[in-house]
Amino acid sequence: MATKKIGIMTTGGDCSGLNTVIQRVIDGCISRKWNIIGIKDGTDGLYNTPASTVDLTHGAFQFANSHLAGSILSNGNAGNTNFESSARAGKLVAFNKRLKKSLSDLNLDALVLIGGNGSLSLAHMYREIYNGLSLVCIPKTIDMDVPKTERTIGFDTAVQQLVSYCDQLLLTARSHHRWFVVQTMGRKCGQLALHAGVAIAADAILIPEIKFDADNLVKHIKQSKRDYGIILVSEGITIRGHSGKPADMISRKLNAAGIANRTAFPEYIQRAGDTLATDRILAAGFAETALTAIENNETYVMTSFENGEFKTVSLNDFFAGGRPDKDPNIIGAMTSNAYVEPDNILLHIAADMGIYIGEKRK
Repeated sequence: MATKKIGIMTTGGDCSGLNTVIQRVIDGCISRKWNIIGIKDGTDGLYNTPASTVDLTHGAFQFANSHLAGSILSNGNAGNTNFESSARAGKLVAFNKRLKKSLSDLNLDALVLIGGNGSLSLAHMYREIYNGLSLVCIPKTIDMDVPKTERTIGFDTAVQQLVSYCDQLLLTARSHHRWFVVQTMGRKCGQLALHAGVAIAADAILIPEIKFDADNLVKHIKQSKRDYGIILVSEGITIRGHSGKPADMISRKLNAAGIANRTAFPEYIQRAGDTLATDRILAAGFAETALTAIENNETYVMTSFENGEFKTVSLNDFFAGGRPDKDPNIIGAMTSNAYVEPDNILLHIAADMGIYIGEKRK
């Protein structure tokens, strides 16, 4: 087998499982006698001259730390040299040319890019940056909003982090006879709130994909046989005529109805935590799939898990498989998004459990 030079980088938001997939790719490259380098700080590091890199060997990365959250390579600084800041400054064309030259100077045979739907959509849109090498993407996000894959690295661990957080809140909720309105991450996708909500048997789960009536929510809570519980609110929900954080808006509605409550914001703990076994297994499967794709000279592909099978799908199919939306930070750019579909089995299960999930599925 011919020796190859592989690059790997993490981009976008943080999540657990990044170090695990990095370690699994390192192991696979070493077993194939390939050289592998890590690009530090995502596109920030790639923008530097020369690019910020580190040789990845067994000694460069403590194997015992591979289950820890975060990325040993770091994901970059959102306020520094990346697609968004370059777009705001009107320098996106020059930025892309700089990235392309950096990759060319590194003389890579392949690049493994670990990112969410935003990073993958940008890779699809600006594929000329990666000309001359094999580009293989691995999906990671706690939002699980990447089309053409049933699972993303970091999601399961984020669900567990949220479940553990709510389990503890429930104890103080019982002690003080009050409700907690917990705001989850997830952007415009309700998967995180839905999964965690079913796991903890929340009294209500409000997600962007399902229209709800705040008055009916209040009625549901008042009819509860308990005077305490958890209401999970995805950060992407809106209430006509109201502004502010979603959890605060719901809290005000409950207060007006005389329902004692507090808001809680788990925030970045959802991106932390020791990587669960399921995410570690997913990382191993995605790493092996990515390296096999490189062996087969595939390019512009994403690793995927569908119907119990690890495989690759083209970035074209990834993008076409979701619902396009305008990138809020880059004029002219589009992201491809997956959402909670109306036939999602967890919606049926939640309703059967007596959880309020809304009135009408969008």
